[in-house]
Amino acid sequence: MSIDIPRLEPALLQQLQGKLKLPAYEPSAVGIGIVHIGPGAFFRAHQAWYTDLALKYGGDWGISVVSMRSADLAKALTPQQGLYSLALLDNETSYQVVGSIRELLVAAEQYEQVLQRLAAPTSHYVTLTITEKGYCLNTQGELDLTHADIQHDLQSNVKARSAIGLLVQALALRFAANVPPFVVISCDNLTDNGHKLRHALLSFARQKQPALANWLEQQLLCPCTMVDSITPATDEELPKQLAAELGYQDNWPIKREKFCQWVIEDILPAHRPAWHQVGVTYTQDVKAFEKAKLRLLNAPHSALAYLGTLFGLDTVFDAMQQSALRAFVTQLAQDEIMGSFHAPAELDVAQYSQDIFQRFDNPAIRHLLAQIAWDGSQKLPMRVFPVILDNLAAGRSIRLLCLVVASWILFIRLRARQQPDVALVDPLAKALLDTAAGCSGEAVADTALFLALSAVFPPALQQSAQFQLELSAAYQRLSPVLTQTGAGSASLLQDLF
Repeated sequence: MSIDIPRLEPALLQQLQGKLKLPAYEPSAVGIGIVHIGPGAFFRAHQAWYTDLALKYGGDWGISVVSMRSADLAKALTPQQGLYSLALLDNETSYQVVGSIRELLVAAEQYEQVLQRLAAPTSHYVTLTITEKGYCLNTQGELDLTHADIQHDLQSNVKARSAIGLLVQALALRFAANVPPFVVISCDNLTDNGHKLRHALLSFARQKQPALANWLEQQLLCPCTMVDSITPATDEELPKQLAAELGYQDNWPIKREKFCQWVIEDILPAHRPAWHQVGVTYTQDVKAFEKAKLRLLNAPHSALAYLGTLFGLDTVFDAMQQSALRAFVTQLAQDEIMGSFHAPAELDVAQYSQDIFQRFDNPAIRHLLAQIAWDGSQKLPMRVFPVILDNLAAGRSIRLLCLVVASWILFIRLRARQQPDVALVDPLAKALLDTAAGCSGEAVADTALFLALSAVFPPALQQSAQFQLELSAAYQRLSPVLTQTGAGSASLLQDLF
């Protein structure tokens, strides 16, 4: 990039007035009140963005960013004093500068500084995006005390390798200094994330210092949360776009879809950033929001993935341009999903569903159907089967839901035909492909073969005569797509729905 193009830094903000949205406060005047561990693109597009908006309403809620190992982000953003650009992808792309990051630290290189930041009385909140793996949990969702990093961190006077170990070390310092514990907020897509995080911290503390664990048991707050926004990886084009359109260099800009959601369990103390002023939802029932997301977003996503792939389509956007598929997922949501659960009081279900389909319609987001189709044996039991079971119990229709399950079965058969050129990405791939190899094209027999997979289908569905009947009918209806040469024809698509 040309050295004549100025770099993004505080001195440049005045020159950028009127060109894009800028922080509505003076970043350098904001004190640090939040520490974030695990600063990936999602954090910068989500929690840091919400906090940037909330800083308009005051408070020392600047963020100290801590990376456990990688120094890449610190090297990129420290020369920019934490400033970076966010591109919001919609029918038209808009840009803004985020200023909420005030410090970037690397635990592997600045461990004592990280500990002191976490122990400081002014650090009131710690947020985390460390992926499910970063919590070092076992298959029961509890802290794995045999995990190599946890074993290491339980030794005396060591630099912690895990986020759990680091946080408990910092909490021990606060305990010794009679400073209340910080609030710890998991922002990872992990069911019951707050409860699992709290239990992990307490479990680690009990191993190290029972008195600390007793103190935390009484005082530690770890709210459950739900987060949502598609954040594609930054490519080489984004910095070039900023340079060409706005005339400055950004070492590491990011991008995301315009839609963004953050739901937090309503147990935070009164002293908090003004997140509620900028779109964050507080609720007593995060689980209900998780269920709404699984059913109204993830189930239609899977429907588009399997049906769209069968008809030779590549992306969610491509699938939504097929009027028959659009009509199908819309009807699926309205007729068989919306009535299957009790929505939280804070959620307008119809509007939420409409917002989801607007997201699917975003031409700037290239969300591959093949990727959404991965791990279907794990996803359908979470996204689709519970809706079917609830509808069966309530005497509601499952006809469209069975078309989704049938499309998955035919997708497996398609992948079996495409082997080895196109792999089936699924932890049960061998069992699924072996089952597909036994299929003859006869609906009742083929669906019975798949229903026998107890690792996929729960007993209640395996034993439901109505489900067996409707699934075989749906399979029969969709089967012609496998006889087409290449992608299914548009006329067949219209005839099926």
